[in-house]
Amino acid sequence: MSGAVLLSGFEPFGGRSENPSQQVVQALDGVRLADGSRVHGLVLPVDFDAAPRRLLADVERLRTRRVLALGLALGRRTLSVERVALNLCDADEPDNAGACPIDRPVLAGAAAAHFATWPVKASVAALQAAGFDAAPSLSAGSYVCNALFYRLLEATAGRGIEAGFLHLPPAEVLAPARQVEAVRCVLDAACQSRST
Repeated sequence: MSGAVLLSGFEPFGGRSENPSQQVVQALDGVRLADGSRVHGLVLPVDFDAAPRRLLADVERLRTRRVLALGLALGRRTLSVERVALNLCDADEPDNAGACPIDRPVLAGAAAAHFATWPVKASVAALQAAGFDAAPSLSAGSYVCNALFYRLLEATAGRGIEAGFLHLPPAEVLAPARQVEAVRCVLDAACQSRST
Protein backbone atom coordinates (compact mmCIF):
# COMPACT_ATOMS: atom_id res chain seq x y z
CA MET A 1 0.00 0.00 0.00
CA SER A 2 1.22 3.49 -0.82
CA GLY A 3 1.40 6.48 1.49
CA ALA A 4 -1.15 8.37 -0.59
CA VAL A 5 -4.51 9.31 0.87
CA LEU A 6 -7.19 9.49 -1.81
CA LEU A 7 -9.57 12.44 -1.36
CA SER A 8 -12.44 12.79 -3.80
CA GLY A 9 -15.05 15.46 -4.41
CA PHE A 10 -17.66 16.21 -7.03
CA GLU A 11 -18.12 18.71 -9.83
CA PRO A 12 -21.12 21.09 -9.67
CA PHE A 13 -24.54 19.58 -10.41
CA GLY A 14 -28.18 20.51 -10.82
CA GLY A 15 -27.42 23.82 -12.51
CA ARG A 16 -25.24 25.07 -9.66
CA SER A 17 -22.03 26.90 -10.51
CA GLU A 18 -19.89 25.54 -7.65
CA ASN A 19 -19.50 22.50 -5.45
CA PRO A 20 -17.55 23.01 -2.20
CA SER A 21 -16.34 19.41 -2.28
CA GLN A 22 -14.50 20.17 -5.54
CA GLN A 23 -12.96 23.30 -4.06
CA VAL A 24 -11.76 21.45 -0.96
CA VAL A 25 -10.20 18.64 -3.00
CA GLN A 26 -8.38 21.09 -5.24
CA ALA A 27 -7.09 23.03 -2.22
CA LEU A 28 -5.76 19.92 -0.47
CA ASP A 29 -4.35 18.06 -3.48
CA GLY A 30 -0.66 17.38 -2.83
CA VAL A 31 -0.72 18.40 0.86
CA ARG A 32 1.33 16.33 3.30
CA LEU A 33 -0.52 15.10 6.39
CA ALA A 34 0.59 14.58 9.98
CA ASP A 35 1.98 11.09 9.27
CA GLY A 36 3.83 12.20 6.13
CA SER A 37 1.31 10.76 3.67
CA ARG A 38 0.35 12.91 0.69
CA VAL A 39 -3.19 13.79 -0.38
CA HIS A 40 -4.15 12.78 -3.89
CA GLY A 41 -7.17 14.85 -4.96
CA LEU A 42 -9.73 13.57 -7.44
CA VAL A 43 -12.74 15.50 -8.77
CA LEU A 44 -15.48 13.18 -9.97
CA PRO A 45 -18.42 13.63 -12.31
CA VAL A 46 -21.87 13.65 -10.72
CA ASP A 47 -22.74 10.44 -12.53
CA PHE A 48 -24.12 7.28 -10.90
CA ASP A 49 -21.97 5.00 -13.07
CA ALA A 50 -18.86 7.00 -13.99
CA ALA A 51 -18.06 8.39 -10.51
CA PRO A 52 -17.56 5.00 -8.80
CA ARG A 53 -15.58 3.65 -11.77
CA ARG A 54 -13.18 6.60 -11.66
CA LEU A 55 -12.75 6.44 -7.89
CA LEU A 56 -12.15 2.70 -7.77
CA ALA A 57 -9.65 2.92 -10.63
CA ASP A 58 -7.63 5.41 -8.56
CA VAL A 59 -7.89 3.21 -5.45
CA GLU A 60 -6.24 0.43 -7.44
CA ARG A 61 -3.72 2.65 -9.21
CA LEU A 62 -2.54 4.35 -6.02
CA ARG A 63 -2.76 1.20 -3.87
CA THR A 64 -3.93 3.52 -1.11
CA ARG A 65 -4.83 2.53 2.46
CA ARG A 66 -7.17 5.49 3.12
CA VAL A 67 -9.97 6.94 1.00
CA LEU A 68 -12.21 9.82 2.03
CA ALA A 69 -14.94 10.91 -0.35
CA LEU A 70 -16.61 14.31 -0.01
CA GLY A 71 -19.98 15.52 -1.20
CA LEU A 72 -22.35 18.45 -0.86
CA ALA A 73 -25.44 18.07 1.34
CA LEU A 74 -27.65 21.03 0.45
CA GLY A 75 -30.09 20.64 3.33
CA ARG A 76 -27.58 20.17 6.13
CA ARG A 77 -25.99 22.73 8.42
CA THR A 78 -23.33 20.48 9.98
CA LEU A 79 -20.36 18.48 8.79
CA SER A 80 -21.75 14.94 8.56
CA VAL A 81 -19.42 11.96 8.84
CA GLU A 82 -21.35 9.11 7.28
CA ARG A 83 -21.56 5.73 8.99
CA VAL A 84 -23.70 3.77 6.50
CA ALA A 85 -24.08 3.40 2.73
CA LEU A 86 -27.29 1.84 1.41
CA ASN A 87 -27.69 -0.35 -1.65
CA LEU A 88 -30.22 2.10 -3.06
CA CYS A 89 -30.36 4.67 -5.85
CA ASP A 90 -33.43 6.90 -5.67
CA ALA A 91 -32.83 10.25 -7.35
CA ASP A 92 -34.83 13.45 -6.87
CA GLU A 93 -33.10 14.99 -9.90
CA PRO A 94 -31.06 13.59 -12.82
CA ASP A 95 -27.32 13.23 -12.48
CA ASN A 96 -25.10 15.18 -14.87
CA ALA A 97 -25.40 12.37 -17.44
CA GLY A 98 -29.20 12.54 -17.34
CA ALA A 99 -29.77 9.35 -15.33
CA CYS A 100 -32.53 9.48 -12.73
CA PRO A 101 -32.85 6.00 -11.18
CA ILE A 102 -35.83 5.33 -8.93
CA ASP A 103 -35.81 2.58 -6.29
CA ARG A 104 -32.91 0.78 -7.97
CA PRO A 105 -30.10 -1.06 -6.17
CA VAL A 106 -26.58 0.28 -6.51
CA LEU A 107 -25.45 -3.31 -7.08
CA ALA A 108 -28.06 -6.00 -7.75
CA GLY A 109 -27.81 -8.96 -5.41
CA ALA A 110 -25.32 -7.28 -3.06
CA ALA A 111 -25.68 -6.54 0.66
CA ALA A 112 -28.40 -4.09 1.73
CA ALA A 113 -25.86 -1.80 3.41
CA HIS A 114 -22.21 -1.37 4.33
CA PHE A 115 -20.66 0.40 7.30
CA ALA A 116 -17.84 2.91 6.96
CA THR A 117 -14.37 1.62 7.77
CA TRP A 118 -13.13 5.17 8.34
CA PRO A 119 -12.74 6.23 12.03
CA VAL A 120 -16.09 8.03 12.20
CA LYS A 121 -16.21 8.85 15.92
CA ALA A 122 -12.58 9.99 16.02
CA SER A 123 -13.28 12.26 13.04
CA VAL A 124 -16.35 13.81 14.68
CA ALA A 125 -14.49 14.29 17.96
CA ALA A 126 -11.57 15.99 16.19
CA LEU A 127 -13.92 18.31 14.31
CA GLN A 128 -15.81 19.26 17.45
CA ALA A 129 -12.57 19.83 19.36
CA ALA A 130 -11.49 22.20 16.58
CA GLY A 131 -14.72 24.19 16.94
CA PHE A 132 -16.69 22.78 14.02
CA ASP A 133 -20.36 21.81 14.11
CA ALA A 134 -20.10 18.10 13.26
CA ALA A 135 -21.99 14.87 13.88
CA PRO A 136 -22.07 11.26 12.73
CA SER A 137 -24.79 10.56 10.18
CA LEU A 138 -26.77 7.41 9.48
CA SER A 139 -27.84 8.38 5.97
CA ALA A 140 -25.74 9.36 2.98
CA GLY A 141 -29.01 9.84 1.09
CA SER A 142 -29.84 7.94 -2.09
CA TYR A 143 -28.21 10.09 -4.77
CA VAL A 144 -24.74 9.83 -6.35
CA CYS A 145 -22.92 10.39 -3.01
CA ASN A 146 -24.48 7.29 -1.50
CA ALA A 147 -23.94 5.22 -4.65
CA LEU A 148 -20.27 6.17 -4.69
CA PHE A 149 -19.88 5.41 -0.98
CA TYR A 150 -21.60 2.04 -1.33
CA ARG A 151 -19.46 0.98 -4.29
CA LEU A 152 -16.32 2.11 -2.46
CA LEU A 153 -17.16 0.06 0.64
CA GLU A 154 -18.20 -2.96 -1.40
CA ALA A 155 -14.94 -2.91 -3.37
CA THR A 156 -12.65 -2.38 -0.38
CA ALA A 157 -14.33 -4.76 2.10
CA GLY A 158 -11.82 -6.96 3.90
CA ARG A 159 -8.80 -5.30 2.32
CA GLY A 160 -7.59 -3.23 5.28
CA ILE A 161 -8.51 0.03 3.56
CA GLU A 162 -10.13 2.79 5.61
CA ALA A 163 -12.96 4.22 3.50
CA GLY A 164 -15.34 6.98 4.50
CA PHE A 165 -17.61 9.76 3.34
CA LEU A 166 -17.94 13.30 4.64
CA HIS A 167 -20.89 15.46 3.65
CA LEU A 168 -20.17 19.18 3.56
CA PRO A 169 -22.82 21.86 4.12
CA PRO A 170 -23.29 24.61 1.52
CA ALA A 171 -20.73 27.41 1.35
CA GLU A 172 -23.19 29.91 2.79
CA VAL A 173 -23.34 27.78 5.96
CA LEU A 174 -19.60 27.11 6.25
CA ALA A 175 -17.13 29.23 4.26
CA PRO A 176 -14.93 27.36 1.76
CA ALA A 177 -11.71 28.17 3.66
CA ARG A 178 -13.21 26.69 6.83
CA GLN A 179 -14.33 23.62 4.91
CA VAL A 180 -10.74 23.08 3.81
CA GLU A 181 -9.62 23.34 7.45
CA ALA A 182 -12.32 20.88 8.51
CA VAL A 183 -11.36 18.24 5.96
CA ARG A 184 -7.67 18.64 6.83
CA CYS A 185 -8.68 18.10 10.47
CA VAL A 186 -10.49 14.86 9.57
CA LEU A 187 -7.56 13.57 7.50
CA ASP A 188 -5.03 14.31 10.25
CA ALA A 189 -7.30 12.71 12.87
CA ALA A 190 -7.47 9.54 10.80
CA CYS A 191 -3.67 9.46 10.56
CA GLN A 192 -3.40 9.76 14.34
CA SER A 193 -6.15 7.19 14.93
CA ARG A 194 -4.34 4.67 12.78
CA SER A 195 -1.01 5.21 14.53
CA THR A 196 -2.39 4.67 18.06
